[in-house]
Amino acid sequence: MPDTPAKPLQVGGLVIDIHPVPGRTSVRVTVERDARIVAAVPPGADRETLESLIRTRLPWLYSKVRGREADVEQRPRRRFVDGEGFYYLGRSYRLKTVDETPRPVALVEGRLRLRRNCKDSASEALVAWYAERGRQWLPQRIGPWADCLEAPPADLLVRPLGYRWGSCSDRGALNIHWAVMQLPAALVDYVLVHELAHLHEPNHSPNFWRMVARALPDYEVRRDRLEGWGAGVWLPEEVTLSRPPV
Repeated sequence: MPDTPAKPLQVGGLVIDIHPVPGRTSVRVTVERDARIVAAVPPGADRETLESLIRTRLPWLYSKVRGREADVEQRPRRRFVDGEGFYYLGRSYRLKTVDETPRPVALVEGRLRLRRNCKDSASEALVAWYAERGRQWLPQRIGPWADCLEAPPADLLVRPLGYRWGSCSDRGALNIHWAVMQLPAALVDYVLVHELAHLHEPNHSPNFWRMVARALPDYEVRRDRLEGWGAGVWLPEEVTLSRPPV
């Protein structure tokens, strides 16, 4: 979804982030993984009308926010000790601290090796490793999907995105969260196809989902699996990740 935030709206004790989306004709309210509420709205939407609409959804919003907050509290914590598991492309690899390795983090012979003198900054080192793997692997992976969807050329950036898996910038660049590199490849494909479809359709219109289905006929199954995986991926405690309504 394009990032075009406006001034947040406060309704019933909740703060709703307002995102005007060019071409959108209806309001879509989403509670993201970090319990943040986002409303995708038509540009120039009347704020009083938005507030009235959101008030009709308050019981659902309160329930959904409580559920998201519980998910955040239950998110698994990882320790940087030998034997701890970290996912890479859907497979769990055990951590092993070593004295010598060319880089702070390296995947060697089925073990995720962490250089011992980097242990105090292990979180940053592992994030950098995932991001680097993403920059190498994702451009090759996205090519066939871009051809399938006849997507316009776009830069692909791997970076932190809060609780979103991906987003499109106003200039058409694709932003992909480094944390997708923990997902199985089939779910990474879903994230990529979702964002490529947004290059044609900025909102989740019926036409948008038809495009996604053309590339991935089983996209609903993958979307449900992604929801299950979302609560289990590793995120540094000091980093906020946002999860899209993908």
